Amino acid sequence: MIWLSLMMALREIRRNTLRSFLTMLGIVIGVGAVIALVTIGEGATQKVSADIGKLGNNLLIVSPGGLRRSGGFTAASGFKKEDADAIESEVLGIEHLAPVVSRQALAVWGNKNWRTSVTGTSETYLDVRGYTIAKGRKPTEAEFASGQPLCVIGATTVNELFGTQDPIGATIRLDKLSCEIVGVLSAKGQSGMGQDQDDVVLMPLRAVQRRLAGSNDIGSIYISVEANRSTTLVRDRVEALLRDRRRIAPAADSDFSVRDMKEIAEAMTSATGALTGLLGAIAGVSLLVGGIGIMNIMLVNVTERTREIGIRLAIGALASEVLLQFLVEAIVLSVLGGTIGIGLGLTGSYFATRSLQLPFAVLPQILLLAFGFSALIGVLFGYLPAHKAAQLNPIEALRHE
Repeated sequence: MIWLSLMMALREIRRNTLRSFLTMLGIVIGVGAVIALVTIGEGATQKVSADIGKLGNNLLIVSPGGLRRSGGFTAASGFKKEDADAIESEVLGIEHLAPVVSRQALAVWGNKNWRTSVTGTSETYLDVRGYTIAKGRKPTEAEFASGQPLCVIGATTVNELFGTQDPIGATIRLDKLSCEIVGVLSAKGQSGMGQDQDDVVLMPLRAVQRRLAGSNDIGSIYISVEANRSTTLVRDRVEALLRDRRRIAPAADSDFSVRDMKEIAEAMTSATGALTGLLGAIAGVSLLVGGIGIMNIMLVNVTERTREIGIRLAIGALASEVLLQFLVEAIVLSVLGGTIGIGLGLTGSYFATRSLQLPFAVLPQILLLAFGFSALIGVLFGYLPAHKAAQLNPIEALRHE
């Protein structure tokens, strides 16, 4: 019986192709919009997570200065080497720690120059930030400790100064400081904050402090937390230790900040996820509009086919069979519209993510949900016309003109 009703439904759809397509259009647009928006939103969420992850795994960044409870920013002096040593030795759960001093400097090689960021740090910086050496080597622990003028440069700096030439062994000038290039970093691209992570020159901390910064202060401390440790717990321990070392009263605001990049990533992905859900819900309204369109057209069908219904009922067809026939027609229209909508949604989201340089992240559950919801729309909005057709009086239906 269901198979026969399905064949009759397809016959009626072919008989009125244009009207059937226009009836399905609301479902097509609704399903396509939901899938496209959710897919683009999921791609944006994954990109945000990936970009923040480029900063380093389980990363804490300790910086001087902080926000007052009453508002405003607290300026403060930098950290000392003893602060970094104390954190590394006294706080449990730290995998790597790297003190950092950063300065902007004009890099010059031959007749080319490029303003870049010079970062003075220790040998653990590459591990903390997840950098790898693409060519050459990094300075040894002894070279870092002695502050020799050696440097490792990023891909952007290589491209601006050397183009396609091999920079290994070349000597560049950073303002008044000359350094020999011993390695090139693998490209990482932009961070989640929009910073080019390849526009960098890494040098031993002492060399930058003495020759560029003119101070022994440390600008920030990068901490990589062990994988099985809570970054929140380690952050709290670091805050407590630094407050004690900097002699900050219990009721006073900290003159430094400890940023947990994991928490920032979770907050940003939560925000993009909420926005994606909101856009998907807004697009889902068009599914209801499409369902109402199906109900209206099916009511018109019942009116147009009143004599046909009367004849079927008069020759012995059951009311349940008439109900099933019109219900199947509504479901077929919804399912066909949902299928076309899924195809259009995936196609549109694919090209949109490519143009926006986002990952093409298809969620299978969204496809199933959109398809199932379109079928449900057919049942809900098709029942009223089908019920009306099944309740027709055969004699009155045969009299209908």
